[in-house]
Amino acid sequence: MTTERPTEHIPHGRTRTHPLAPPAWLLASLRPNRAPVPWAAAVRAGIALSVPLAVGFALDEPEYGALVSMGALSGVIGDTADAYRMRILNIAFPQLLGAIGVALGTLVYGHGWVAVAVLTLIALLSGMISSIGTVASASGLVFLLNAVVGAGLPLPEPWWTAPLLLAAGGLFVLLLTLLGWPLRGRQPERAAVATAYRAVADALEAAGGPAPAYDERRQQVTQALNQAYDLVLGRRARVHGRSASLVRILAQLNVLIPLVEAAPAAHLHGRPLPPEVPAAVRELAAAVEEGRTGAPALDLPAPRSRSERAVDAALRHAATVVPLAEPDPHHADDRLGRPAALRVRAGRAVRDMMLSEASWRYGLRLALCIGLAQSLVSLIEVERSYWVALTVTFVLKPDFGSVFSRAVLRALGTAAGLVLAAAVLAEVPRGWWDVPVMMLLAALIPAFSAKGYVFQTAAITPVILLLSDLLNHQGFDLIRPRLLDSLIGCAIALVFGYLLWPESWHTRVGDRLADAVDDAARYVECAFAPVADEAALRAARQSRLQSRRRIYRDLSGVRSEFQRALTEPPPTGSRAAAWWPLVVAVERIVDATTAARVRVNHGAPAPPPSEVARIAGQLRELADGVRSSPTLYRVDIPAEPEEAGVLSPLHQEVAAARAIAQPEH
Repeated sequence: MTTERPTEHIPHGRTRTHPLAPPAWLLASLRPNRAPVPWAAAVRAGIALSVPLAVGFALDEPEYGALVSMGALSGVIGDTADAYRMRILNIAFPQLLGAIGVALGTLVYGHGWVAVAVLTLIALLSGMISSIGTVASASGLVFLLNAVVGAGLPLPEPWWTAPLLLAAGGLFVLLLTLLGWPLRGRQPERAAVATAYRAVADALEAAGGPAPAYDERRQQVTQALNQAYDLVLGRRARVHGRSASLVRILAQLNVLIPLVEAAPAAHLHGRPLPPEVPAAVRELAAAVEEGRTGAPALDLPAPRSRSERAVDAALRHAATVVPLAEPDPHHADDRLGRPAALRVRAGRAVRDMMLSEASWRYGLRLALCIGLAQSLVSLIEVERSYWVALTVTFVLKPDFGSVFSRAVLRALGTAAGLVLAAAVLAEVPRGWWDVPVMMLLAALIPAFSAKGYVFQTAAITPVILLLSDLLNHQGFDLIRPRLLDSLIGCAIALVFGYLLWPESWHTRVGDRLADAVDDAARYVECAFAPVADEAALRAARQSRLQSRRRIYRDLSGVRSEFQRALTEPPPTGSRAAAWWPLVVAVERIVDATTAARVRVNHGAPAPPPSEVARIAGQLRELADGVRSSPTLYRVDIPAEPEEAGVLSPLHQEVAAARAIAQPEH
């Protein structure tokens, strides 16, 4: 496993590298992701970008075809969701804002400082919109990109022609995407739930074995559950009343939760589960994905411990619910609470955006950089000047990753893409030959995007250059200004969007981690809170489920934040590497708490309230120390009494977390 994250396995977060070797953060960013090639998306992208060109050549209007292909390009980049209804939002809403953006840009084309002012205001709004969520972020990006293109290129008259053509390209991508809906309408949701089942099966298979292997499988469970709940609950929020198929999918997802809770107990027990257990879970996964209604035949060995009894009971319960064509609606009460209506959530999002300091701060950063980029190209003659602002927009997306590493990777990706673009522009004659070339280049975008940002940039660069050449007819002369403008944009983003903002290069991961430790303390209290009667017991169980799901989701976000910080250069990257062991420790604390609760549910004596309060107090003390210290620190650990109770593993995990040190001397 040392090839994946060397800083996790070298003491104190230091790496031993040759003085002339590239820095570890750059090597980590250049390593391609282990993601499968999305063949369907690649075929769809090739068709979406090449057909408009063919139509344009057939009608002797290649510029119109190029604009439609540009609109299709943004649709291809934004088509990242699984569920069809989410894909409609991911493609259609950005196209709407993109049409507005290019219309505004077209209206100020050639108006000098008026264009600078308008694009700066658009950048402010785009940055603030991006803070709302994933779809809003993509929409804000397309909004600003199209405004920059409209203000920097002489587009066809009248002013509404370009917006219509760009929108037509996005709608063409949407049409191609929706062709499979009649045949695969529920398949994305079913596939996501089945993936969650298989992830749980893998975790159960690793339970009782080496800790690193189990920790990795548990992370996959968290990601799969997050994805499944996002898809299913996103669908539920748009359905008035209850859909029978939706009730079944949600019930199948919810009955997986007891198995998820039993996995840590089985792992801490220290003995591998019988192979029949993960095999049965995989069989349930196949039943979910294929929509079977027949009851599966379970051939499970008799459980030998409390943890195995918990796994056995959860598995048999899931086996009774999964095949039901019309399950009890009680099982469809999701563990995160029923989502609010889309209109209500949209209102909350807009209110939060307007009142958020972070939203305004990012909007101002983006507006400053775009304003400077446009001012620079207004004062200095720069060929194809709109590429400077385009580069700034692509790089300055903190929700997409580290600004610093994105600037470096964009420069590297652009250079790699220019090599391919130079060959295309030099050797391929303009005309009908552009159609098959575009089909091939466009298909590379989804395939390379799955591998990482630098690969995506390398794939997009020749496509944009080929489309730009169809609009400007500059041929090979586009290569040099494209590289120069990209380097200027990267420099503006680095200096004015990164170095001048201390929050960019001073890691804030400690605050997120301290909040997670506080959440762990609350979860410990919630897990063992006393109850007075049966109604209180049911309420406590539901509260416990919701608390556990939220903390695992938050920890997943903390992990993502750390992964982003690890790609930063020192000192941010090295500090994040030093904090990393505590992230793992907090996850294990939550696992130990869940395992203890499962053991109590299956006959172990409940811990006394004083012991629970002591553990929660230790965690809050740790959170306060993390929050007040810029680096990790060593704490004095009081001697714990020898306890063999149900919380003994939790005591060990808390002690391990409190013993972690940051040895910066």
